[in-house]
Amino acid sequence: MGAAILLALYERQWLNALVVFAIMLVTMAPGVLAGRFRVYIPAEFELLVVIFLFAAFFLGEVRGYYARFWWWDIVLHATSGLLLGLLGFLLVYVLNENQRIELHMRPRFVALFAFTFAVAMGALWEILEFGMDQLFGMNMQKPMFGDNSGLTDTMWDLIVDALGAFAISAAGWWHMHRGVRSFVEVWIRKFIERNPRLFRA
Repeated sequence: MGAAILLALYERQWLNALVVFAIMLVTMAPGVLAGRFRVYIPAEFELLVVIFLFAAFFLGEVRGYYARFWWWDIVLHATSGLLLGLLGFLLVYVLNENQRIELHMRPRFVALFAFTFAVAMGALWEILEFGMDQLFGMNMQKPMFGDNSGLTDTMWDLIVDALGAFAISAAGWWHMHRGVRSFVEVWIRKFIERNPRLFRA
């Protein structure tokens, strides 16, 4: 990515250089989080986040994949719904399983929180896109299906965010309610194993 920054600076593409630099900072966040707060994120989740950021910002914005492939934005928003749903589920699950906290939530509430958390984050992102377009003349809300206003793009983003969040929430609820093994359970168990101090009495 360092080479990409240098290339963008050489070509005087200041925004692209800033975007790539921001990606580098975000990808270093898990390491900083682990070192400062002693919270360790499963490697699979870290890898997915890095791939998502690379696909969204570098390939999407810098390399123009949003314009080249009409489905690129939809796939990424579905993925973000999955990731944010998993994060929301994990946040509540940690509180629910922590023996130091007298809190026992039902599986359906945990799933509902994960769903609403992911959808809310998706909505905030759409507000950010609108604000950047209005204030700085950017083109974050892309034309879609002949609609140049960006409304169709926004609505499809929110729809696929919700679908991704629902998939994770349903998988998490099924795991908690039925005890069925899934990748959600695997990641949760890894998180618990790597952060035992968060769950001690």
